[in-house]
Amino acid sequence: MFYKDTLLKQVLKPGRYTGGEFNQVIKDVNKVKCRFCFAFPDTYEIGMSNLGVRILYGALNEDPDIYCERAYAPWVDMEEQLVKHGIPLCSLETGTPLCDFDILGFTLQYELCYTNVLYMLRLGQIPLLSAERGEDDPIVIGGGPCSYNPEPVADFFDVFSIGEGEEALVEFSHLYTDMKASGEYTRQKFLRAAASLPGFYVPCMYDVDYNEDGTIKSFSPKYDGVPEKITKRIIKDFDKAYFPTKPVMPYIECVQDRITVEIMRGCIRGCRFCQAGMIYRPIREKSPQTLNEQAKQTFDNTGYGEISLISLSTSDYTGLHDLTDKLLSWTDENMVSLSLPSLRADSFTDELMQKISSVRTTTLTFAAEAGTQRLRDVINKNITEEEVLKACRVAFAAGKTAVKLYFMIGHPTETDEDIKGIADLCKHIIDAFYELEDRPKGKPQVTISVACFIPKPFTAFQWEGQDTLEEFRRKQKLLGHYCDDRRIKYNYHDADGSIIEAALARGDRKLSAVLLEAERRGMKFDAWSEFFKADKWFSLFEDCGIDIKFYTERKRDTGEILPWDMIDCGVSKAFFKREREKAYEGITTQSCAEACAGCGANRLGGECTWCPNTKK
Repeated sequence: MFYKDTLLKQVLKPGRYTGGEFNQVIKDVNKVKCRFCFAFPDTYEIGMSNLGVRILYGALNEDPDIYCERAYAPWVDMEEQLVKHGIPLCSLETGTPLCDFDILGFTLQYELCYTNVLYMLRLGQIPLLSAERGEDDPIVIGGGPCSYNPEPVADFFDVFSIGEGEEALVEFSHLYTDMKASGEYTRQKFLRAAASLPGFYVPCMYDVDYNEDGTIKSFSPKYDGVPEKITKRIIKDFDKAYFPTKPVMPYIECVQDRITVEIMRGCIRGCRFCQAGMIYRPIREKSPQTLNEQAKQTFDNTGYGEISLISLSTSDYTGLHDLTDKLLSWTDENMVSLSLPSLRADSFTDELMQKISSVRTTTLTFAAEAGTQRLRDVINKNITEEEVLKACRVAFAAGKTAVKLYFMIGHPTETDEDIKGIADLCKHIIDAFYELEDRPKGKPQVTISVACFIPKPFTAFQWEGQDTLEEFRRKQKLLGHYCDDRRIKYNYHDADGSIIEAALARGDRKLSAVLLEAERRGMKFDAWSEFFKADKWFSLFEDCGIDIKFYTERKRDTGEILPWDMIDCGVSKAFFKREREKAYEGITTQSCAEACAGCGANRLGGECTWCPNTKK
């Protein structure tokens, strides 16, 4: 059921819904055993820029028995047309309604996209609640970083894929096709079997009991053979991991129209607030040769004019100089620019600056995260002010006049002196510019982007409370007062959104009722400022009889059962507790490149690049 031209003429960007893009995968639906639709709960332009979606789309379609198609959240003008004409949300490849697929997979990248999941289910004519789905409804599976605490959306998903899905989702699809072929498939039997597959969490197979104070009393499997803990899946040999060298090319401009190459997974740094740095361990790298070949093949298949080397900390990749040499041997002559985001100030060198200066003209960005050394030690950022200044001097000496720094307010133990330290550091950077004899012409510009701390699951700070809305606003105003130099551009994130995000990130199954009511009230695209309304969210929690502060401001005891305790991300809880204790003592932990801190992730297999227990 492809959307008719008359309908597409009524929407602002019809290219979001037409499909038929270059490199789109086409298969004979009558010759495949499993119809899988990959749903991204945000707009086409954002979803098409997501490397994870590209990888899983390609990995599933590599299997001749599986046909993976795509769907994205339609913008409100398209929703109006779909509802008006009684047309279901369909896939781009074949125009198949979402309700007619065997499996519908959602990637959960951001908590404020949860309402869009329900929005897409409704438009796809699929019952919102897992318990209300029948034998003919798709199996709805979720994955991505938010699935490491799946409980707030547990009532809406049949299954969650925990960890890396390149191999796991193919196995999951084969389980489905095998049970269908044998005639033993029923929805309940399949979910029972899926619960025993490594790396898959099936919420309906577990009972959750609560104490009188609202904390979790127990979390237990309902049946024998259902694991008490679900250990995440990883790709052990990252050099052999599937990579899409023929990505689907959009007809309209997307957020990122470029070649994106993932050079490593995991992070050698142990920032105590950072969830990504923990859940993507163990640290695995691809070889420069493999990366260069993948980038070149992708260029040949797409003609993109920019390559972005991505990881959580790009300048920590051990083969970076070798890789950039290999890339520059052919990118210059083809006029392909090279982008290196996620640079560390303490590993940013003159040599690296020279390599990227000829192909990159955008502002260099560094994450300082805190304004004083005391607080940087608390959060284990492991960079000094002098290292930040040195990196900025390197940039200035190479002709840059602007740098950007990321900070976060609301860290545990933070004081007003730490807030003032952010502005002081910016002023020191400006001073460093003028101290250079060979500085470039023009005035320096220091742009700071300041986020609000969220105590995320699977971090050393997962037990901490979050600042109140009033305290966040006071600190934002205070920092604005200190940033009294015109050469400092001060941007900050909305504190209201950070509080809602924290509640959804740290919540339990009781929050499914809040999200269900949010969908009933028409809430969607909450990750977009023009749609997000904090007062609606706060009223929503109150109307549902749920105290949002229970999930945000409340400091949790380290002995409390956490909503995500059934998930094993590889890093041990004992490690997180040790790191929390060290944070309050102001003691730092060395990076993996300097010493193994015993986080435990190497037990998952694979070769943790720096760990002496696995390094060859």
